[in-house]
Amino acid sequence: MFHQNIVLPKKINVVTEDGSKGVYEIEGLYPGYGHTLGNSLRRIILSSLPGVSITSVKIKGADHEFATLDGVKEDVLTILLNLKKVRFSLVSDEETKLTLSVKTNKIVTAADFDTVGGIEVMNSDQYIAEVTSKKADFDIEITLAKGIGFVSKEDFEIGKPSVGTILVDAIFSPIRKVNYEVEHMRVGDRTDYNLLKINLETDGSMTAKKALEQSLTIMIEQFRAILDLKLDEDIKEKETVPVIKEEEIIRVEKSSKDDLDESERVELLKTRIDTLDFSVRTENSLNEASIRTLGGLVQKTSDDLLSLDGFGQKSLEEVEEALGTFKLTLKESK
Repeated sequence: MFHQNIVLPKKINVVTEDGSKGVYEIEGLYPGYGHTLGNSLRRIILSSLPGVSITSVKIKGADHEFATLDGVKEDVLTILLNLKKVRFSLVSDEETKLTLSVKTNKIVTAADFDTVGGIEVMNSDQYIAEVTSKKADFDIEITLAKGIGFVSKEDFEIGKPSVGTILVDAIFSPIRKVNYEVEHMRVGDRTDYNLLKINLETDGSMTAKKALEQSLTIMIEQFRAILDLKLDEDIKEKETVPVIKEEEIIRVEKSSKDDLDESERVELLKTRIDTLDFSVRTENSLNEASIRTLGGLVQKTSDDLLSLDGFGQKSLEEVEEALGTFKLTLKESK
């Protein structure tokens, strides 16, 4: 029988996770869906997650970005570039101003900002400038705002800025790095299914896991708006529930309230044989026949199993008992 439906993948598996950094895997993707989902997710993660950025800067003694400051090693343009690297977390949705004031010679970093409630500097060790004079008066005022993606300063919806206010391009994205890899994996008897691995790093204003989950939510909402359907209600109205086998899609009639729903059955059939309490002999026989999941097992008849090397009547009884606990059975012999 030919495929008529697309097999659903497993839930996200956390490989490593440390706050702003995380590596995640999605197993059991239908052939080709690794790149389909991976590329779409990467684009959404890079372009559509909200973040905080500097939108304007005032530096005492500088009327424009090409000015220089007495007693400061860097020129204003270099200072602006360094300020763009400072990342912030902002509670309020309104624009917020933040100040920095240095009155002596020292290395100035983001930690020197006079933060107020609701604002947090995510990389306080970020270098900004070096004040070389003890009599220097180095004062900065920045404006922070929330937004999405990249917005050029020419596109800001504001009037003519006041003298001394320097507008800067806003980079709102909280993502530092994101990439994905696709590998082949075995599902049942097939070896061309996809495993998607996502490597993600944020600026610290949100966790890597939240960034991934939020991007998936954005994707779902986009498709839901296009479909204009109440998917949950549609599923409940169906008389039968599609269940994914490793080689075909079967229909399982609902017999009681205790029956598993579609997603639970799909996950159940992906259960690996090595996680069940089979004897070593039975497990080895199944592995040698490349039967590694419940989905692959229910595709076989009792005669198919008995023909395997090392698989006897006791092994068959063991398998049937295990399947019975999940309300599953072997394929009927023709």
